Amino acid sequence: MNSEISYRPFLNRDRLVHIVDSDQPTCDGLDVLFRLEGFQTAISRNSDDFIARFGQRRPDVVILNFDLEGEDMLPALRRIKDMRSGIPVFMLADRPLVDGTVEAMRSGASDVFVKPVDSERFVRAVRETLRRDVHVKPSHDGQREVEIRGFAQLTPREREVLQLVTNGQSNKEAGRELGISPRTIEVHRARVMEKLGARNTADLIRIVLTS
Repeated sequence: MNSEISYRPFLNRDRLVHIVDSDQPTCDGLDVLFRLEGFQTAISRNSDDFIARFGQRRPDVVILNFDLEGEDMLPALRRIKDMRSGIPVFMLADRPLVDGTVEAMRSGASDVFVKPVDSERFVRAVRETLRRDVHVKPSHDGQREVEIRGFAQLTPREREVLQLVTNGQSNKEAGRELGISPRTIEVHRARVMEKLGARNTADLIRIVLTS
């Protein structure tokens, strides 16, 4: 599968990267890096500000320093993962931390980067994580269950339509199940295809099954 099929850079404008680090140059550098990728960004220099902003708007990606003003941030990583929101968290370390890295990965960190950060590798890691937005898992009745995690790429209705399309239902059948017209199903399906970069329905199913 082409590595760029399900990663659509134009969708970054709706995605928020929250950078949490007490070092201003680090924050400034990452802010520029991800804004150039088209993301929205938020910066917190302390844990209280991070918690307040997180409550106002959940980010799509969190970049979290291990040690924020002397406070261990691994518990914050665990709390985010316990929410089961699908938000990927990348940890930053001011120096190599073997034990800390192992514990962070066990706690659900997507990756750990030691300063100075390799910008190209960092962006590539975020892209790879965003390509995993769409997952398919078997359900109890034998139909494919579509799971879309983390990012505001599809609306709830679009997710429902994608679920039904992936299970092989026609526009008419899907419309009957959702209580809307086949034409409305077609509109939703077109939007899903645009967002996931699919050329047709077969391509859409292929993208979902191979993501």
